Amino acid sequence: MSAPAPIVEALRAAIAFEAQGGPAGNVTIGRGSVEGRNLRAAFIENRGASGALGRIECTHLGSLFAVCARERAPLVLFIDSAGAKVSEGLAALGAFRALYRAGLEACFAGVPIAAVLGRNCFGGSSMLAHLARERLFDGTTQLAMSGPSILATAAGTTVMDEMFAAMAQAAISASARAKASSANRVWSAGDDLAPWLREALAPRGEVAGALRLRHEALALRLPKQAPAARPEAVRRRDLEKIYQGYEASEIHGVLSGSGRRGGDEEAFVGLVGKSPLGAHRAWHFAETVWQLAARPPARIEVFLDCATHAARLDDERIVLSEFVVDMAFALAAAAAAGARIGLTVVGKAGGGVYVALAAPAARVSSLYGAEIQVLPGSAVAAILGESREETPDFAAYRAAGVAEEELKLGFVPKAP
Repeated sequence: MSAPAPIVEALRAAIAFEAQGGPAGNVTIGRGSVEGRNLRAAFIENRGASGALGRIECTHLGSLFAVCARERAPLVLFIDSAGAKVSEGLAALGAFRALYRAGLEACFAGVPIAAVLGRNCFGGSSMLAHLARERLFDGTTQLAMSGPSILATAAGTTVMDEMFAAMAQAAISASARAKASSANRVWSAGDDLAPWLREALAPRGEVAGALRLRHEALALRLPKQAPAARPEAVRRRDLEKIYQGYEASEIHGVLSGSGRRGGDEEAFVGLVGKSPLGAHRAWHFAETVWQLAARPPARIEVFLDCATHAARLDDERIVLSEFVVDMAFALAAAAAAGARIGLTVVGKAGGGVYVALAAPAARVSSLYGAEIQVLPGSAVAAILGESREETPDFAAYRAAGVAEEELKLGFVPKAP
């Protein structure tokens, strides 16, 4: 357990925090108020495993989101966490999916959420931070989809390399995040948190419209790309077995189209290019879904074969976490507008990419032979110091809550 960042005690005092019950792993739930306005609060602290979120923590946080949604109560999150508890495997991934669904539902119920960040905010925790409209960083905060050890491994070096460490700090530090977005601010010791909390938790207008504007603003962070070619028509064997006729195209690494299934027409969109998800591709996926959400079809199916997000400093500089969360917001907006969202894993899926697409989905299907994992083996090894390469069967996916249905298309070998 590391020493707490100075901001945590300042926040407790600013909201007159009163815990309700004892700590649940790395999480403490409670109440507070600011300038006479009652609120709910959760403190995610580094008591063990770098503040990681496992089943216990996710269950308590998910319940808190549900309470806030019912009460329309403002919510303050303190986050000092490296993300999902990788050591718990699929159970942690399934629990985080449920937690993130509850967080999206709270957002669309109009719950004002403000996030105050401690030293570390990586992976799923960085996605939680971007459920908030405003974020307040401690001067020591680092926020990224990938922690320094994973970024270093992907770059072919180690976190002990001084040059790489300096580059990473410049990309994911509190000051860099404040430059990237006006919704991010850096706290200085001694500052009164009450004015920031009042502004961050102020009632706002219509949720989906505000999130759509946030999506459009993200385009300004993307580096200029060469003019894209026209969408290319796509034929896929799995789509041919799922649909009784379909049309599909791909552009910017995003699949889209429509098909007939069971006599009904449905739209679909997908990330099926296998390469790790970067900010550019994530934005175009979200753009496709936001367009569908404007006049939503009855059903939208999402196809996924993308094991993880990209562990590149170029993507982290423009806050990859926010682009990943934008995909979840777009799907949640389509669901709120009446579309039924489904997710089918046709290859590999895992980590924050899986959570962003699975959380808004009413049902997750796994194609026979598909693989759902917390993180790729190299990332697990960078975190735990060991790789876990076993591939679970569908019964394990169902038990963990990462998939509800297995699709068996064509020939499936019989069990011995």
